[in-house]
Amino acid sequence: MVVEEKETIDVISGDSTTANEGTCREDQAEESTNTKELLILHLSNKLLHGDLDFRIEAAREIRKLLRKSPVKSSARSKLADAGVIPPLVPMLISSNLDARHASLLALLNLAVRNERNKIEIVKAGAIPPLIQILKLHSASLRELATAAILTLSAASANKAMIITAGVPPLLVQMLSSGTVQGKVDAVTALHNLSACEEYSASILDAKAVSPLIHLLKECKKHSKFAEKATGLLEMILSNSEDGRNAITSCEAGILTLVETVEDGSPLSVEHAVGALLSLCNSDRNKYRKLILEEGAIPGLLSSTVEGTSKSRDRARILLDLLRETPREKELATSVLEKIVYGIAVQVDGAEKAAETAKKLLQDMVHRSMDLSMRSIQHKAASCATTPDISSRPNS
Repeated sequence: MVVEEKETIDVISGDSTTANEGTCREDQAEESTNTKELLILHLSNKLLHGDLDFRIEAAREIRKLLRKSPVKSSARSKLADAGVIPPLVPMLISSNLDARHASLLALLNLAVRNERNKIEIVKAGAIPPLIQILKLHSASLRELATAAILTLSAASANKAMIITAGVPPLLVQMLSSGTVQGKVDAVTALHNLSACEEYSASILDAKAVSPLIHLLKECKKHSKFAEKATGLLEMILSNSEDGRNAITSCEAGILTLVETVEDGSPLSVEHAVGALLSLCNSDRNKYRKLILEEGAIPGLLSSTVEGTSKSRDRARILLDLLRETPREKELATSVLEKIVYGIAVQVDGAEKAAETAKKLLQDMVHRSMDLSMRSIQHKAASCATTPDISSRPNS
């Protein structure tokens, strides 16, 4: 495309020398295309008819070719049309580790940015061999297999097959024992698979709660990764009693969700509030105190004002559930908003009332947060000045 643009400009300028150069470049581009097509046929023949060493070499050349190809290159489709995918798949279960490594990288590069290739790779039987690799002790191969599952799971047609083949539990294992990149890819792959509504409730179980909380604790709460992790946690807590029990056993489990409500992106906040609401809905008596002890009120109040429409609704419901007695629910958040709106109408008139009411509510949230912080600081100071009884000498 760059060559064509240059050629057009040069011809318009009337420079015959440059026009000749443009023709030359056309010939070179055509020759380059022919060379690439011959290379693709050569690689296909090596994979289909060569011995193992030739096939390993061909797989490496495919990866090299695709890594250097432009984003919109047709090389991926042409390689698939030349029949390179079926012979690459059996190499995944070869006893030769080089063959596994080379075929994994070749298939991964063939699948990237090509929906048809993703589907063809799964149809060729790649999932069972990838499952075998995920069970290996080789960290580098497991990481590549996870990346391959992530890429293949992006195609809607592949999701159900990947789930029913038993991949999700192996991805959950990666959350605890994989490399950093492996963990990130495992979360993203699980998030992709969760979009398959037919199986979404069965993708994850309680075993995923602890590693997900740990990863959420360590990452930036406003990151895309946090959005995926909180989404998975919300799914588990809304569908699994064992999952809800597991979060209370995690160190700072509920606190991590509360911190995400305070510092997360709008989507992370939505999922975190949803997760906390699932806890309280399942057993208010059990989880209400645990949530309150982690200081959830300021963040939830803020969410009623600044969050997405879904998180605002969830935050209001959760705040009502966190009130001490049912009678206190009579003054629900919606009633408070109506009172503030009425005051705003009197102060600035009906036209500016909505904006004024929002500012008043935000000010109330900030004041509540300040009071909470002062209370915490006061308690901390009191604890610091109280003598430690356990350190007194025996009388």
